[in-house]
Amino acid sequence: MKADSEGVQDRAELRRHVARVLDDRADAIVGQAVAVIPFSGPLALDTNDIVRLCEAGLSLLVSAVREGQQDARSGLVTDLRRLSQDRSISPQRLFELVYLLERAALDELALDETLGAESDQWPTLAQLVRRASFDALGAFADHLTKEPGTGGVTDPLTTLHARPVLEAVLEKEIHRAIRFGHPFALILFDVDHLSDINAAHGYGFGDRVLERIGIVTRHYFREQDWVTRHMDDTFVVLLPETPPEYAELLAERVRLMVEERLALRDYRTEQRVPVTVSVAVVIAGTVAAGMNAERMLRAAGQAVHRAKHAGRNRVEKVDVAAASTTNQQSQIKNQK
Repeated sequence: MKADSEGVQDRAELRRHVARVLDDRADAIVGQAVAVIPFSGPLALDTNDIVRLCEAGLSLLVSAVREGQQDARSGLVTDLRRLSQDRSISPQRLFELVYLLERAALDELALDETLGAESDQWPTLAQLVRRASFDALGAFADHLTKEPGTGGVTDPLTTLHARPVLEAVLEKEIHRAIRFGHPFALILFDVDHLSDINAAHGYGFGDRVLERIGIVTRHYFREQDWVTRHMDDTFVVLLPETPPEYAELLAERVRLMVEERLALRDYRTEQRVPVTVSVAVVIAGTVAAGMNAERMLRAAGQAVHRAKHAGRNRVEKVDVAAASTTNQQSQIKNQK
């Protein structure tokens, strides 16, 4: 017990030390992010506004590093939200901003004499910063969920994150995987025969199915996972820092959970209505340059289509690294 307590204390002290170094290097981190932002897409702001956004975003990131988490009720979250509203910045652009700040923070930490990339503790502190980035984004998204008029980031029926949030964090995770080689995975599942269920029992019944899926899946996954409603009857879960075998296990468990726990009853007819899903699990153990969110989601959608064609209520696996290799070999063959 004492050893465990000492480990927790050591990790807390490392978080505080990393936060102090980030504070000391704040000007350099903000300067690096400000320099890169114009290349990440159009942003109709002057330099002073961009600096203010970066400073607010970095404060949020440093706080998450120091505390080991970030509360959506934090004044830092509120300040960033207010600033983004005043300047009409979309949540997706803010997510991209936090990613740029994370990259700049890691670059600066890599230069530190005690915490540099050559030190023994570099993998641990790099993970601390990446986790803090997700905590900051999660707190911001949670804050938006609790505000009126934020339907753009929260699906009103399932209360899950909406598609724009997924697209923003997925691009962020792909860039991280390309740069640092960290594995992640994505699970996409589609409700089987939902149109038939709606036709037989009414659209209100179909909404009950989707609402129940939202409730069950929201509490099933880890805090750092992103559970989203992608389209009408399609859900996507982004799993950062997840090895392939665990992602495959989760995908199968999601399928079983829906099959076993989501059967509903039509109270007009007392008929029991079974609910199943067809599932794709996309493994991103390594990600080649050129991969993006659109391509990854397309691959997942194609895998779900195969699952449905093969009988539904099953899991199909996609390895994006293997798919990329196959495509490259095909291109070389065609060129010949």
